[in-house]
Amino acid sequence: MNSCTRKLTIRKPTAQDGAAVWKLVKHSGSLDLNSPYAYLMTCEMFAGTSAVACVEDTLVGFVTGYRKPMQLDTLFIWQIGIDPVYRGQGIGKQLLKSVLQREENADASYVEATIGPDNTASSQLFLRLADELGTTCSLTNHFEPDWFPSDTPHDAELLYRIGPLLS
Repeated sequence: MNSCTRKLTIRKPTAQDGAAVWKLVKHSGSLDLNSPYAYLMTCEMFAGTSAVACVEDTLVGFVTGYRKPMQLDTLFIWQIGIDPVYRGQGIGKQLLKSVLQREENADASYVEATIGPDNTASSQLFLRLADELGTTCSLTNHFEPDWFPSDTPHDAELLYRIGPLLS
């Protein structure tokens, strides 16, 4: 059975999903890898603004996010990762929409994420999401390369802001 014929489920993460999320990030080759503890905490403490996608008992994708403390109407997306075997199937957008459709996020008016200028897949994902939601996506410079530690070079990060979201 190939990946297209297996049933995909999307649900809130639990702390027990943290290790699988960490492994997916580690093997993605493109996401910034944080400590395993960070993923355990995120899956537990931010379950309402995060989601995991599973095929059978295998975690194949995730989105992590949180409501910005100083802008509670904004859902900030920290990371999205999809197993390479499952990329190109719209799972990232399904994960984002599942988080936005939850009752606890019904009052979110904006979705934000920072994306590197060379990350075409994520850029396209957020632009398509804005289009599908019938709203705009603005881009502004956010994190400059020289703000990162000099021993860990990093590209600039652009802030994508989708909204206002229509109820």
